[in-house]
Amino acid sequence: MSRVLVVTNDFPTRRGGIESFVLALCERMPANEVVVYTASMPGDQDYDRTLAFPVHRDPSRILLPTPAVARRVSKVFRDEGCDRVVYGASAPLGLLAPRLRRAGAVRQVALTHGHEVWWARVPIARSLLRRIGDSVDVMTYVSEWCRDHIAPALSDEAASRMQRLSPGVDTSRFFPGCGGAEVRRRLGIAPGAPVVVCTARMVRRKGQDTLVRAWPAVLSHFPDARLLLVGDGADRRRIQRLVDDRGVSGSVVLTGSVPWDAVPAFTDAGDVFAMPCRTRRWGFEPEAFGIVFLEAQACGLPVVIGDSGGAPETTRLTRSRVVSGGNESELAAELCGLLQERRKPQSVSELSGDDWGSVVRTWRHLLSD
Repeated sequence: MSRVLVVTNDFPTRRGGIESFVLALCERMPANEVVVYTASMPGDQDYDRTLAFPVHRDPSRILLPTPAVARRVSKVFRDEGCDRVVYGASAPLGLLAPRLRRAGAVRQVALTHGHEVWWARVPIARSLLRRIGDSVDVMTYVSEWCRDHIAPALSDEAASRMQRLSPGVDTSRFFPGCGGAEVRRRLGIAPGAPVVVCTARMVRRKGQDTLVRAWPAVLSHFPDARLLLVGDGADRRRIQRLVDDRGVSGSVVLTGSVPWDAVPAFTDAGDVFAMPCRTRRWGFEPEAFGIVFLEAQACGLPVVIGDSGGAPETTRLTRSRVVSGGNESELAAELCGLLQERRKPQSVSELSGDDWGSVVRTWRHLLSD
């Protein structure tokens, strides 16, 4: 029996898009075919008991490709009878690939997301990324934009072996009417009120601050509108201050963090989804893809997408828009236009190629080649 060891820093109890992606891939494999090796995190023991597959936690809080970590990973690889390895993020853990090849790995797949883009730009990191590409059997990419920025750092042979593996949307969880009415009721939002929703970590790249700055212009056209900001993060206090300074606290709802299984209902509570993401730090902090845009479109919502990185590639529905991430006047105009048409139904059939079934088929193919 083929068994896969997933070596990753990106795993619950940490929360984020990469963590959710890696977990979903593991959960969609037979439980006796996957083993996870990851870092120690608060609450990890209780969480791991809920999973059907084994999880090994390194003593460290962050996995680095040190000799000590390499020894511990190799031991788990052998003890669990694994023959394949997946790195939850190529850099830096893909540097373990030669050691695991010697331990018996017959197939190694390294996932890339967004941070490998800056590895591809910095001279020393670029050479390490090239080494990873030559050491694994295949390196994946989540968007064409990511591939275009990562491939030049790789050897021609490694670049030719890159294959796309983007996150999928679970259409059994995200669909029109999956609980939004109840969320509105609990939050005291009138059933007919226009609602713009954003479900994302509160970090500056995601653009919640641009939404708040654009909101007074939206209210001038839709006085009863509500802005529903779902999530938590390092930028939350700044966002709350901005809400207060702009005098829109009565129309903006900050929910804080919500349970993973509640996210579909909060998404469904909106009429329009907006995350005007922007690239920061001189191009080193882009939005690589943006699974939240697919989730919102699966709920039938038009989306307003920031033009950062690979995010525009998530556009599926005809009434969705791409805007300049920091342009609040452009954002306000698009929000008003979409709210004006909010009762027009949208077909979600365009998302059929983005469901988890197609992603898992690609995933299994990558592991078996």
